[in-house]
Amino acid sequence: MAAVALALLPAVLTPYTHDLVVKITLYAIFALSLELLVGMTGLVSLGHAAFLGIGAYVTVLASGDGAGSALRLLPMAMGASALYALFVGALSLRTKGVYFIMVTLAFAQMAYFVFHDTQLGGGSDGIFLYGKPVIEFGGATWLDLDNKTHLYYTVLGALVFTYGLLALIRRSRFGHALAGIRVNEQRMRAAGFQTYLYKLAAFVIAGALAGLAGFLLASKDAAVNPELLSWHESGAVLLMLILGGIGHLRGAVIGAAAFMLLREFFQTEGLVGPLASHWQMTLGFTIIAFVALLPKGLIGMAMPRRRRAAPARPLEVRHD
Repeated sequence: MAAVALALLPAVLTPYTHDLVVKITLYAIFALSLELLVGMTGLVSLGHAAFLGIGAYVTVLASGDGAGSALRLLPMAMGASALYALFVGALSLRTKGVYFIMVTLAFAQMAYFVFHDTQLGGGSDGIFLYGKPVIEFGGATWLDLDNKTHLYYTVLGALVFTYGLLALIRRSRFGHALAGIRVNEQRMRAAGFQTYLYKLAAFVIAGALAGLAGFLLASKDAAVNPELLSWHESGAVLLMLILGGIGHLRGAVIGAAAFMLLREFFQTEGLVGPLASHWQMTLGFTIIAFVALLPKGLIGMAMPRRRRAAPARPLEVRHD
C-alpha cells in the first residue's frame, strides 16, 4: 500500500517536494543496506558510507563525457562497492565489538582520503556527471534518468527491490543463520555454522546495496564529492536506524524519512528562524528526545503496549 501511494505521488508533488521524496527514498535504500548488518546480523559499522561514495564515484568516472548506459554503470557501481566490502569485511570481521566499529571507520576514512587528496575524483571539489545514465534499445530511449519521472520511478523500484530482497533474506535459511549469529555467535559455531563466511556474505550484500544507492544518488545530483564517504554520512545512516527502530525493515524506511524530514525542517529558516544556522544542534537534541522517549524507535509506537513495556527476556540455556 505504501509503494502504491508513493507511485501515485508525482501527480500532486511540486518540484521541491518531488526532489525531497526522491532524496528520502534514496536514503531509505541506504538505511536498508545498513539494516542488513546492524539489525539482522548484529554488526555495527561506522564506515558504511564508503560503499555509498564508491558507488557514486564509479558511476561518474565510468560515464565519461556523455550519457552512459545504465545497464553498464549500475553493475559497475554495485560491483565496485561489493568488491571493496569484500576487502574490508575480510579483514574487519576478524575483530569484534568496538574494535570492529573502529576498523570499519578506518577503512572508510582511507577511501575518503583517496578521493579527497588525489585527482582521481577531482579532489575536495568532487566531479560532475556530464550525462545521466540511459537505457537505449532499438533506437529508442527506454530510460533516461535526466527525466524526473523516470528517475522517480527508478528510485522507487530500487526501494521496492531492496526491501523485497531483504525480506526474502530474513525468511531464508541464510537469514535465520544471521539471526542466530546476532543472538549467540559462539553457539552457532558450535552447531557447525561457519559464522565468518555468513557475516562476510552479509557484509558484501550490504555493500552492493549501498552501491545501488550511490549510483542513484550520483544520477540524481549529477555530481559527487568526498563528503559522501565521510564518517558523518555513516553516522547519519546509523541514526536513521536508531530513530526508526533497529531490527525492523519498516523501521529503516521510517527512520530515513523521519531523519530527512527533520533535517529539512531545521534547515528551513522560514520555519525555525535564526536556529536554521544551528540545525545540527537542534536536530541532535530532537533525536536525543526521540531516543529517550521511544527506545524502540518510531516503529515501537505501532507495537502493542504490553509488548513495548515488557522487559527483555534472558536467553534460555538448556543443559539436557
